[in-house]
Amino acid sequence: MRWDLFCRVIDNHGDVGVCWRLAAELAARGESVRLWLDDPSALEWMAPGGHAGVTVVPWNTSSPVPEPGDVVIEAFGCDPPPGFVGAMAAARPAPVWINLEYLSAEGYVERSHGLPSPVQGPGAGLTKFFFYPGFSARTGGLLREQDLAARRAAFDRDRFLRALGIEAQAEDSLMSLFCYEPGPLPELLLALAREERATRLLITAGRAQAAAASALARLNATHPGWNAAGRLRPHALPLLTQAGYDQLLWACDLNFVRGEDSLVRGLLAGRPLVWHLYPQADGAHLPKLDAFLDWLEAPASLRNFHAAWNATGEATLPALEASGWQATAEAALRKVHALPELAAGLLRFARDRVRI
Repeated sequence: MRWDLFCRVIDNHGDVGVCWRLAAELAARGESVRLWLDDPSALEWMAPGGHAGVTVVPWNTSSPVPEPGDVVIEAFGCDPPPGFVGAMAAARPAPVWINLEYLSAEGYVERSHGLPSPVQGPGAGLTKFFFYPGFSARTGGLLREQDLAARRAAFDRDRFLRALGIEAQAEDSLMSLFCYEPGPLPELLLALAREERATRLLITAGRAQAAAASALARLNATHPGWNAAGRLRPHALPLLTQAGYDQLLWACDLNFVRGEDSLVRGLLAGRPLVWHLYPQADGAHLPKLDAFLDWLEAPASLRNFHAAWNATGEATLPALEASGWQATAEAALRKVHALPELAAGLLRFARDRVRI
């Protein structure tokens, strides 16, 4: 089938990351995808080689309105252009219209997944279907590429680290840091500097590096000599491709992740992770966090760490227990592989409705 996938770029690591992975996986399964982006610049480093079967289309007010594909996906309620929606309403047969929603483990996801909604305005007469990624068999599940296991089996950790200029010792602990601006970040850095085992902290480009630089400057001012023994060794990483980010997660003993795409990739890595949700002033992110931790069957120590890491202000950070959380990560990986696969589920969902 021919697919149109619309995405507005708000956080280019997240929304476009999810949409590119989905577009590429649909194409890998033989589909033809037009990915409409209002800012495609992140793909220059995220997916520099592109993907056969995926055409990136600039989404702007001057974009001509082509014939819609068989399936139209709007990611995260981004509202396709009125002219395109009008063309959808005029098409015979009309395309299947799917709103790909945000990921959550909350109960409303199962209740809402697959529900139809009549459309008003220029799309009057059409029906939009809600498709929810999720953590149960009654949702759309999670994206897992068909070649993921083969890529993981071929991964050479030492070679990957050397390419980044990191000569890690066998006894070093490796952690990746992908976050917004967590209040307890200075406390985490201070705690790592006091560990007996050296920690190499691999800090992703962008907001995480800016937050780490601010935290390091604060510690240097308030705790002179805090890392005199050199046990904490920060490494500022360049922008990584999506495949490179997957490898980063595989290489580390613990991963700090943020948003939606990196959470899923962290779970697929089978390593302990700490999730940083985008903080919302009304605290709406906290029930989402609690629902995920329930699904994860997180031990009390991991729950407490998440609570502090996601506090809207400074909070006392509990001890980091990466080795103690490994069994939880391995159990989560088994559960993820038992879930529906997102791209395959979308294909089935769309084909059923195209036949109608």
